[in-house]
Amino acid sequence: MLEKDSSDPDLWNNQEKAQSMMKKIGNIRDLLNSWNEVSQTCNDLAELYEMSKDEDSAELTASIESDVAALKARIEEMEFKKMLNGPDDACNCLLTLHPGAGGTEAQDWALMLFRMYTHFFEREKMDFKVVDFQEAEDAGLKSATIEVTCENAYGLLRSEIGVHRLVRISPFDANARRHTSFCALYLYPEHDDVEFDLDMADVRVDTYRSSGAGGQYINKTDSAVRMTHLPTGIMASCQTERSQIQNRETCYKMLKVMVQEHYRLEEEAKRDARMAEKKKVEWGSQIRSYVLQPYQLVKDLRTNVETSDTAGVLDGKIKPFINAYLLSTSEAEKA
Repeated sequence: MLEKDSSDPDLWNNQEKAQSMMKKIGNIRDLLNSWNEVSQTCNDLAELYEMSKDEDSAELTASIESDVAALKARIEEMEFKKMLNGPDDACNCLLTLHPGAGGTEAQDWALMLFRMYTHFFEREKMDFKVVDFQEAEDAGLKSATIEVTCENAYGLLRSEIGVHRLVRISPFDANARRHTSFCALYLYPEHDDVEFDLDMADVRVDTYRSSGAGGQYINKTDSAVRMTHLPTGIMASCQTERSQIQNRETCYKMLKVMVQEHYRLEEEAKRDARMAEKKKVEWGSQIRSYVLQPYQLVKDLRTNVETSDTAGVLDGKIKPFINAYLLSTSEAEKA
């Protein structure tokens, strides 16, 4: 069906739509080719195993076992990708972090999460770009936005949507008391093939000087742009490009994605005949708890997956939490 649509001579009149369709076709072809390769490898190993019965070769047996283990790992990875079949899962996405209750402590916690996710992206070789980093006055950050552009970016990261809770002895408390802090993570899928017009008459544009401790990710210039969609109050900022024109273009793209997602969720809530309510960035909407004192434990409150390797998690080792969440949601859909 997609290949038939791609042969339409008028398709390339809309470059974005055409490129999106060709990307989908390419992904499906890659998936089919992978399954064909796995099937052929499985047949070859089965044949080799039958032949090995007539030979008493420890080296051949070890080789077959190694190949079977590699095949099993590849099939598990393909099965994992198969779970990413939601309507938005294949999309690139925007990830935003906003500290909640807790003041400076929460802002520092937001910075810790920012580092955790950038380290995770680097570990998993996921392409990303920090498009906004608002430094807090004393420590940490006020907000940050990261654009993630790789296969199934939204599907892999939707497990992280929600409130992350930290418990530790605050380095900002002279009395060394234990504090609880919160940070909210939001995710917005970037659809290439969905048309949505953002009326600039509804948008306020502000410019300001770039700032922040974003290190290699931030270009400090005088051309940062902030756009606010007045009807919804949704705000997007960009300060990473060299020119104000580039920052405007990127900021407009981000705001368009965020406003589009807002209205999409609003329509879904209406269809489901229930009121949409934005949860407070405090108790009640948490997805994961990170305890550094009096003991060390990171626990996902939805899947009950936990680990005492808090340093590893904060260094980006969060794949087990993501895998467990996707598996649990996949099984729930089958039930």
